[in-house]
Amino acid sequence: MKRHQFVKVLATGSVGAAVLGEHEAMASAAKSEPKKVLMKVGCQSGGTTVENLEFKARHGVYNIDGGAPKIIEGKGWDLDDSMRKREACEKYGISLDAYHWPLASSGIDKAIFPNVMLGKSPQRDREIEQLQQMIMVAGKTGVPLLNYNTTILPVLRTGRTTDPKRGNATYSTWNYEEALKRNDPKTIAGDVTIDMMFERITYLLDRCLPVAKEYKVKLGNHIADPPTPVGYRGITRWNSPDVFAGIKRFAQLYDSPWHGFNFCIGSIAEGLKDPKTEILPIIKWVGDRKQIFNIHLRNIKGGWNNFQEVYPDNGDMNFLQCVRALRDVGFDGMVMPDHVPHHEAPGSTNEAFAFSYGYVKGLIQAADEAGA
Repeated sequence: MKRHQFVKVLATGSVGAAVLGEHEAMASAAKSEPKKVLMKVGCQSGGTTVENLEFKARHGVYNIDGGAPKIIEGKGWDLDDSMRKREACEKYGISLDAYHWPLASSGIDKAIFPNVMLGKSPQRDREIEQLQQMIMVAGKTGVPLLNYNTTILPVLRTGRTTDPKRGNATYSTWNYEEALKRNDPKTIAGDVTIDMMFERITYLLDRCLPVAKEYKVKLGNHIADPPTPVGYRGITRWNSPDVFAGIKRFAQLYDSPWHGFNFCIGSIAEGLKDPKTEILPIIKWVGDRKQIFNIHLRNIKGGWNNFQEVYPDNGDMNFLQCVRALRDVGFDGMVMPDHVPHHEAPGSTNEAFAFSYGYVKGLIQAADEAGA
């Protein structure tokens, strides 16, 4: 090779290496660029009373689910009352980010609108008309999310467990074997299969999602708490017995930005054998689809068929990992403590919530530290 050719190749190689190195550096920098934390601490307890709003503001909670406006019999929500709730929040700089759509977790026997999940027509059609009106009220009030449940059995627990290491606080407990010993009866719904559950859910959402789209209100469904084996008390819950499969089936019912989850990490963990590791891919799958609308951050000890609801810092899940996972999928909603441990001391419930608010705020700040 002639000298001038060698110099040319050498120079070209150096430039190429330099350019390649620059690209690698840029790619590395882009890869290590920390994700921005968009989520905020929230809460769904206490409503919009002055006492509760001041309690929230004192503890740095400026985003809430305000419960629900007054119901006008046979019509739906009272728009004037809804506007008053928003105005009450604004006095404290609090954003009214959600309401509870009255499809609750108290079970079919206590439901305000029982026929939706009983699948009875034309009774359910009249109930759905009121639920549609509630979406309209939320939209006109500027409330962007309705949290709801599609359950027949209520929240299920078998007792409380005392923890002497946490000042004799008691933890709400579920043990499936103990539940079977009670031989609790079926509900008025009788036997309901998972396919029947999904038929009733789609009947509701087919009629409500177009209204949600019109008024720009997201509908966030909370999974049944807890997931249970097939046919327990006649009911196969839509998220049971494989909680992730149920979540995927529900998520894929509609390709709509208004259809998603009030994503209860605690309730999902209750259906897992190893919540610490199994919760993370579920967060990623649902989060990548942008179907996480709200977070209930509740920790447990145990898992499938046997667990206790504990404090956020002493359960089996690593909540910093969970918050990082939420950060990485761009979740921008509220992170709520929804259930807290109990104690007989006066004010203990508010104390537990205050502890949880601070813990959540600390987690969010930690996840915001240079991609920590």
